Amino acid sequence: MLMTNAQPGHEAHDFDLLNDPEQVERIEVLLSDSASRNGFAKGSIFALRLSLHEAIANAFNHGHEGLPTDLTVHVRLEIAPDQIIMEVTDQGPGFDPNSVPDPTLEENLERGSGRGLLLINAYMTRAEYNAKGNALRMVYAKPE
Repeated sequence: MLMTNAQPGHEAHDFDLLNDPEQVERIEVLLSDSASRNGFAKGSIFALRLSLHEAIANAFNHGHEGLPTDLTVHVRLEIAPDQIIMEVTDQGPGFDPNSVPDPTLEENLERGSGRGLLLINAYMTRAEYNAKGNALRMVYAKPE
């Protein structure tokens, strides 16, 4: 883990994660603690943790599908009093997020895919992929 502090109240953390639930949990706890120190409400912290968890799970389960199991996923957290930015980058070939079926449509209700992206898009202020489709940048602005 690399950690830098840009200015008071601002934190930046970088992690290269293995597909290990304990590592993911530690990052989620760090996120929760940092968000709480910056005055984010419990509902916001829930949204942040769930979105980060889904993004990391998607990176390992879909982004790294068929790749060696020892590949890492890079996670960057930027925490400030007014917003939190979370970036998750896998080492896979990427994908087109527009190709994921809408899980709310009748014909897709029984399918197991797309729900994580739906939750991320519902909770985050902005969620955008890079052109390759292997990096997700999520921005959460503190509600006023």
